[in-house]
Amino acid sequence: MVSLFGRFRGGYMKILVCISQVPDTSTKIVLKDDNTAINNQGTTYIVNPYDEWYALVCALELKESGTASDIHLITVGKADVEPVIRKALALGGDEAIRIDADSNDPFQTATYIAEYAKSVSYDLILCGKESIDYNNGAVGAMLAGLLDIDYIGFATDIQINGSSVIVKREIEGGEETDACSLPVVIACQKGVAEARIPNMRGIMAARTRPLKAVTPVAVDPVTEILAYELPPAKAGIKLIEADNMDELVALLHTEAKVL
Repeated sequence: MVSLFGRFRGGYMKILVCISQVPDTSTKIVLKDDNTAINNQGTTYIVNPYDEWYALVCALELKESGTASDIHLITVGKADVEPVIRKALALGGDEAIRIDADSNDPFQTATYIAEYAKSVSYDLILCGKESIDYNNGAVGAMLAGLLDIDYIGFATDIQINGSSVIVKREIEGGEETDACSLPVVIACQKGVAEARIPNMRGIMAARTRPLKAVTPVAVDPVTEILAYELPPAKAGIKLIEADNMDELVALLHTEAKVL
């Protein structure tokens, strides 16, 4: 395979970390336009936890160990995502790239990132196993396919030795160990790194680190969101006296639902 990526040399590895903006799990989601869009007024957005806690921190650990030299962060979104990418920069990273486009389609998002990655010699691309909003976990695999490089998902441990990568990944009922050569796209999950929080020094430094906006390539989405649907409202809680077992049993038979 002829790679578009540079040949890795120890200590000079360049890492690209994919960052996505997602609604905070504690925020109240309000729909608009006949349930076809999310009302951003009052909605709090955060860095996708799988991208922040695992993919980015894994990259930082590789740099701190002397394995990597440069960490770039990339996201797809308009100017309103810049506070989120700045927050990721506060954890670490040398510069950030924002692909100036709106996209809810994983293929379109992956294509935007792939076209930029082709212009830079990245040896390793890290992302979270999925975003907590759409939960499809598709961008990483599509990105690898578009770049014609290997992909490993659900990584819980990453070891790099020269140009070789050993990855432990979670599979149904157990664990699998995979080996491949750089370059590679790896989707990370819990276990691959310990979550961190930005310190004041990192927050201040993030204000001056480079963040450049890039014009996206022309690519049509392959999926379309027709409508959103909120989950049903939670029912009230019934409290039963500890000594009233007959009522508890009756309610379990008549009102309890098996999920």
